[in-house]
Amino acid sequence: MDKLAQQLREDANSIEVDVSPQLDARIRASLAGVRQETGRTSSGSTGRAPFWWASSLTGIAATVAIISVINLGEPDPEPAITQPPPQQFTMPQFTFKPKAAILTESLQQELDAIQSDLKKAEQVIKDDFDKIGI
Repeated sequence: MDKLAQQLREDANSIEVDVSPQLDARIRASLAGVRQETGRTSSGSTGRAPFWWASSLTGIAATVAIISVINLGEPDPEPAITQPPPQQFTMPQFTFKPKAAILTESLQQELDAIQSDLKKAEQVIKDDFDKIGI
């Protein structure tokens, strides 16, 4: 525990930050309250409460210090945003001349011819599968 306390003191001493007088007063008041409670012992206390308070306050102070350092640092320069050049879009001109469809046979005959072609293609595929053994 002595090594941990010594390491915490060294780490706390290495932190360099400007603390406002109001925050310093609050931290000192909190530490003074912790020191006053160390003389008292409650039935459920094992003597670890002062260390808990000290470590909590050290953590709060370290957090405030880190936030202050981050906020005081210079912001990263924002990258330049370049606009793509405007593109010229032209609509192609075309003439639409609809024509009526000319059917050579009735629609039923066309449908029958297509179905017949599909059946022939299906039979050819089945024959090929039979040849290779699938």
